[in-house]
Amino acid sequence: MDVEERFTLITRNTVEVVTEDELRRKLEAGEKLRAYLGFEPSGLFHIGWLIWAFKVRDLVEAGVEFTLLAATWHAWVNDKLGGNMELIRKAAKHVVHVLEAIGVPVSRIKVVDAEDLVSDKDYWALLLRVAKSNTLARMKRALTIMGRRAEEGELDFSKLIYPAMQVTDIFYLDVDIALGGTDQRKAHMLARDTAEKLGLKKVIAIHTPLLTGLQGTGRMNPSQVDEETHAIEFKMSKSKPETAIFVYDSPEDIERKIRKAYCPPRETKYNPILEINKYILFAQPNFKLVVERPEKYGGTIVVESYAELEKLYREGKIHPLDLKNATAKALAKLLEPIRRYFEKNKEAREILEELRRVKPTR
Repeated sequence: MDVEERFTLITRNTVEVVTEDELRRKLEAGEKLRAYLGFEPSGLFHIGWLIWAFKVRDLVEAGVEFTLLAATWHAWVNDKLGGNMELIRKAAKHVVHVLEAIGVPVSRIKVVDAEDLVSDKDYWALLLRVAKSNTLARMKRALTIMGRRAEEGELDFSKLIYPAMQVTDIFYLDVDIALGGTDQRKAHMLARDTAEKLGLKKVIAIHTPLLTGLQGTGRMNPSQVDEETHAIEFKMSKSKPETAIFVYDSPEDIERKIRKAYCPPRETKYNPILEINKYILFAQPNFKLVVERPEKYGGTIVVESYAELEKLYREGKIHPLDLKNATAKALAKLLEPIRRYFEKNKEAREILEELRRVKPTR
């Protein structure tokens, strides 16, 4: 795989790379690249997380050495699963099982637990250097990375440590690339700015899109929804299970949830059904969407690209119900290997059943 092929594989299906020039220079120099993603083990794996999971697969295929950080302490600070560390650890295992089920080469990934990092005094020394290099106001502005508003740091001081921990993770792991959704942008920019102050390596940030929850943006005008509001209020979330599709959901559940989803005619912005196609289905190699329609409405069509699908939908040539039916069928087929995996793997199935009994936390 040459430089251009690796660059394309690393950057495809992303919102932004900060910066592409830095990434290209490192690839052209033949540097061995190291990347990481930190995830909060906070419950069950919904399809929004497939977006970053597929990007992990891309990076590994591109020859990037990848570390997956199970951010258990971060989840504890963020009150996930009631702060029950045993459940948080099981949720971390749940994520690894899903990655195996979707074909992410877990054997080629280093999985690290935050508990391993915080057991090292050098980690805390580095965290204090990070904290001393930034203001309280800057840390409060970064609280959106954990799905919190800045004022929530007034109620629980531990929340203010979270952004510093995430920046410290990046420096401690000594990575070249930090991968995350667009909701993690403030942490990555904080890390880049702090690196300049401390004379440390400036990380390249790769941001994947967020999947809008099935409720859409409600009555809000999509053109008036800023990215930060979208990240906090409208992204698919396990804490709002009625607005999420989980990777273990049955075909019947998938169809039921999609049938009820927000999908206004001709509207393409913040349309969760179109986003499922754009970010998940058409991200698969050689995917085509089969839209079955009555003959009087043009009959069945096969859509070969997302750009074509969006154009047809915007022009009103595909009805919302026909799009929903086609999407539900294609998504159920994509998730079938995951359902089979959980049926056959005893540990994965037992963890799943235990987590399903736990009330979701915001």
